[in-house]
Amino acid sequence: MNDAPLRFMATAPRGLADLAAREIRALGIAEVSERTAGVRFAADLAAGYSACLWSRVVSRVLLEVADFQASDTDAFYAGARALDWRAHIDPARTLACEFTGQHPTITHSQFGALKLKDAICDQLREACGARPSIDLVRPAVRVVAHASGPRVLLYIDLAGEGLHRRGYRLQSGEAPLRENLAAGLLLRAGWPDIAASGGAFLDPMCGSGTLPIEAAMIAADMAPGLRRDYWGFALWQGHDAALWERLLQAARERVRVAVPNAIRGSDRDGAVLRNAGANAARAGVAALVRFSACDVGAVRPDAAATGLICTNPPYGARLGDEAAARAAHRELGAVLREHFVGWQAAVLTAAGAGAHELGLRTFRTHELWNGALPCRLLRIDLADPGAPARAPGTARAPDPELAASPGAQMFGNRIGKNLRLLGKAARLQGVSNFRLYDADMPEYALAVDRYQEAGTGAVHLYVQEYAAPDSIEPAAAARRRAEALAALPAATGVDPARIHVRVRRRQRGASQYTRVAQQGEYTCVEEGGLKFQVNFSDYLDTGLFLDHRLTRQRLRESAAGRRFLNLFCYTASATVYAAAGGARHSLSVDLSATYLDWATENFRVNAMLRDAHELLRADCREWLAEARAASWDLIFLDPPTFSNSKRMTGVLDTQRDHLELLGHCMRLLAPGGVLLFSTNAQRFKLDEAALRQWAVEDISAATIPFDFKRNPRIHRAYELRARA
Repeated sequence: MNDAPLRFMATAPRGLADLAAREIRALGIAEVSERTAGVRFAADLAAGYSACLWSRVVSRVLLEVADFQASDTDAFYAGARALDWRAHIDPARTLACEFTGQHPTITHSQFGALKLKDAICDQLREACGARPSIDLVRPAVRVVAHASGPRVLLYIDLAGEGLHRRGYRLQSGEAPLRENLAAGLLLRAGWPDIAASGGAFLDPMCGSGTLPIEAAMIAADMAPGLRRDYWGFALWQGHDAALWERLLQAARERVRVAVPNAIRGSDRDGAVLRNAGANAARAGVAALVRFSACDVGAVRPDAAATGLICTNPPYGARLGDEAAARAAHRELGAVLREHFVGWQAAVLTAAGAGAHELGLRTFRTHELWNGALPCRLLRIDLADPGAPARAPGTARAPDPELAASPGAQMFGNRIGKNLRLLGKAARLQGVSNFRLYDADMPEYALAVDRYQEAGTGAVHLYVQEYAAPDSIEPAAAARRRAEALAALPAATGVDPARIHVRVRRRQRGASQYTRVAQQGEYTCVEEGGLKFQVNFSDYLDTGLFLDHRLTRQRLRESAAGRRFLNLFCYTASATVYAAAGGARHSLSVDLSATYLDWATENFRVNAMLRDAHELLRADCREWLAEARAASWDLIFLDPPTFSNSKRMTGVLDTQRDHLELLGHCMRLLAPGGVLLFSTNAQRFKLDEAALRQWAVEDISAATIPFDFKRNPRIHRAYELRARA
């Protein structure tokens, strides 16, 4: 018996593959690999069925049935015919074939589909004496061939047709969103968390109602495939009808017949609203959604409600008039500013369609595609227009009721205790900026860093929320985050306007250094008698790694009279320390012009002359390979754990590449020189070859500050010298 897992490919609209991967993992599937156009995963048939039933953004779920090499058309035909299609297709039923991808000799998709059809029908006619008929619309089985060069993968399309066809939309407006793209907008905009906390939903230009209907289905925990009447696996020979019925019944039992959310859609076109109402009825959410005829300018929130506005304003396809589209954006922006204070907004726009006319500051932009049309989802945090604009990512004024909850009280007590103990240690050591909390209680998976402005003494909190594991219900994670943020102002005495919030997920490439907002606001803080500019709004890191406080001090103590090289220098805080320690010359190398400009500012606020301290924009690996030997007395090497930045050559993986990097650095050391190597890779293991070649001292424990003792694996650090 073959117990090997089945292999699947779930395709997704461009720009939504990460959401598809998140959904597949949420089904309890561990082996998931994200691709540009979707997700590959390995699991059992139940998982494939569940992906069809529960994924809100996936377009198709394809079951892999063959993988072979075919350098030409004949080899493709032979490879496809070699499969025993009796295990998949009843020759008395119908078949459709598709061909996608790039093949060396099959350059037309219709020709590839024809050759695939011939191979399947010829094999079945030979084996059974009959062949299936062709039905391109709703076949019993749809087979897809995908070529990547000479490699060909054959799939059974379990969905049969696009999963965006939920079965509820028979009529639509002139420029409808596909249902799975609409769901993707809602997931991007954070609607599941907002819904779980009781927030309202409004689409003031709802057309045929797709966004409100999808919002209601999410709030009601309704599987998006629950009401579909056609599946590509229903007449597939491998179909397990009993398994599918069990999954359907479990999904039916999860549906909430009532939700606490006010979910509304409005539009000026009464005809499309009638369609919207009929669509909601077919979707099973008519009781949860309210539609009304209303111009955008007259839209108002329900009494005392906050929540999410998500909408797809006209951008020419519906009005055929760019000027009218811009006017619609201006009207929408004015209404949001005046009447929806405290709400979140997400607006889908096309290039040149009037995004500027909204007149609202976006804190996040997502690139998406509506069919063949490139679009942007603008996310807006609607601050109080009568007060200074609240920067995206700063905390709201706490809800008194939430702040009084048992969870908030428990979190606040822990923060208060940490502030007393760590605050005392900080005062004794003259430290102003330190980590106050680091997931001390696992259910509150946050890191809270305390920063103090130089001069004014004003305190800021930088809160990083670790992404919750898939085993944690989103509603529970949202509730705990809200409790923690509600507790922080009272527990610390910090103004909510100076509490800055970020979500930290596992990053790819240089994304930990990627700008996530455009505020450009910097705060000057002091550390070790030096000043540094930090940014709480635009990046996932502030510009000053607090866990390297002792590492920087070590470099200062070693730098007197030495030539100092700082590789992957980031904002060059280590170089500022070395310069303060008396380094006679330094060179700081980084590929980012933004961070080198930031480094320049750090030199400026410390009144350090740049003549002796150079900054160089370069790929550190390329520069190391070409640099001349024996030039530097002290080298600091702190590479990112992983980087595939488009600006650099190749991919950097510190675990894989550290021996090469160390070798280049050791070649550059002058006699008697020291290399300090540090990495934040959580599972880092130093290559044994390094221990044999050089004198290596593990200084990790000596470089972990008092406020990071609870997480001794925050970084690893080593000093390397040439052997005597």
